[in-house]
Amino acid sequence: MLSSARLLRRAAPAAPRGLRAMSTITVDLEGAFLGHRIEVPEAKVEVTKEELMEYFRTMYTMRRMEITCDNEYKARNIRGFCHLYDGQEAVAMGIEAATDHEDSWITSYRCHCVSLLRGGTVASVFGELLGRYSGQSQGKGGSMHLYSKKENFYGGQGIVGAQVPVGAGLAFANKYKTPPGEKMPIALAAFGDGAANQGQVYESSNMAALWKLPLVLCIENNQYGMGTSTERSTANNDYHTMGNTVPGIKIDGMNVLAVKKGMEFVKEYCGAGNGPMYVEMNTYRYHGHSMSDPGTTYRTREEIQQYRQAKDPIEYVKKVLIEHDLATADELKALEKELRKEVQNALAEAKASPEPDASELFTNIYIAPDGSIEYPPLVRMPDIAKSVTF
Repeated sequence: MLSSARLLRRAAPAAPRGLRAMSTITVDLEGAFLGHRIEVPEAKVEVTKEELMEYFRTMYTMRRMEITCDNEYKARNIRGFCHLYDGQEAVAMGIEAATDHEDSWITSYRCHCVSLLRGGTVASVFGELLGRYSGQSQGKGGSMHLYSKKENFYGGQGIVGAQVPVGAGLAFANKYKTPPGEKMPIALAAFGDGAANQGQVYESSNMAALWKLPLVLCIENNQYGMGTSTERSTANNDYHTMGNTVPGIKIDGMNVLAVKKGMEFVKEYCGAGNGPMYVEMNTYRYHGHSMSDPGTTYRTREEIQQYRQAKDPIEYVKKVLIEHDLATADELKALEKELRKEVQNALAEAKASPEPDASELFTNIYIAPDGSIEYPPLVRMPDIAKSVTF
């Protein structure tokens, strides 16, 4: 990720004025939470200028990264599947702000921005999408397969909904490894509304409830499963109530402060041994489902524009900063310009990286107990004469 300290130094005003000298402000979050079988947190949050600037900086970087992916895909430099996250940035940013890297996180194939938060860089995300060796998975995974074991990020999951039972396994591991009486790291399994009605979601929820696992079933409800609206796909589209006896909370997923406050509450509940919780993040994606979807055949351009004007997560943070006299519009505009340049530099860095060597086809198939790579005795190629033996 971009250097927070360096960017904070660049964003700092020459001298404090008015409320800029204050370390903390209180922001009202009225209507941001709705609970199921549980009391929701107070609809107010305290936040510092430094936190707001970091949220703005990181979410703006996410937005520019995804827009650049869009441009590179249209230029045919990025191929294959590509699902963009612009519009939903507050969800990932708020979760990251409320959790730590002892907590496990697995998500869907819409994973570029989560990877950026959990061990990746803009250059490593670009590198992976461009098929370069500098990529997050050394150019072998592509858009849907970004991981960081070191930072407990278990990836994009290419199969719809399949991350949920894996998330239950991560929650089991977290409970198993935590000494009795201590707080457990949570395991967050994020999936979309299009996956929410699958049987494996209910099976995982049931198992987590029986065993009191610290599993967060996080539904990123961006209103459409591919091109099908939630009203047409789901009899009960209050997704936070889907757990029946499992408690749930609905959070304004377009507001990073609400996501942070709500996820702090969820982390405390699940980590204390109370079992799982459903979390519905009410959000919106600006692009279509994937790059093959124009995103305007099942919704209107006016609907998209209305979300951009009324609920854009980056504009919200900008508004809070300006209204509380913590930054000026000119300062934020200058920072946006610098971040656009950072993203373009990262793209150039990724393009300068070589493609993986052909020998990489045979790595990471088998792993020895000590973590080193083992090679299979035979790799069968389409032309049998070109098969490789080790």
